[in-house]
Amino acid sequence: MPEDNPCVSCGACCVTYRVSFYWAEAEALGLPEHLVEQLNPFYACMAGTNAAKPRCQALDGEIGSSVGCSVYAQRPAACHEVQAGDEKCNRARQRHGLPPLPTLTANSEA
Repeated sequence: MPEDNPCVSCGACCVTYRVSFYWAEAEALGLPEHLVEQLNPFYACMAGTNAAKPRCQALDGEIGSSVGCSVYAQRPAACHEVQAGDEKCNRARQRHGLPPLPTLTANSEA
């Protein structure tokens, strides 16, 4: 359930990391052109994530409060790499003053 997903009240990874991927992935996923920035002939990234202070332009809402991705169903593979509670997640959360999350696993019972 979305309300059980800690990511909907976080978004720290979307304002910490560059989301880069092979350029053809954007077209295959149907990502809107205004949300894709070309990095070189082979790679692109989500617009806004290649900045000194990254913030993915597909991210809506306030970090640590309530967030959502406007292209969640179309997000690139790089967005799937960070999992709630993993090292990258907690590093991003720390950077934005949020407490760490426990590692969530698909087999855990809550």
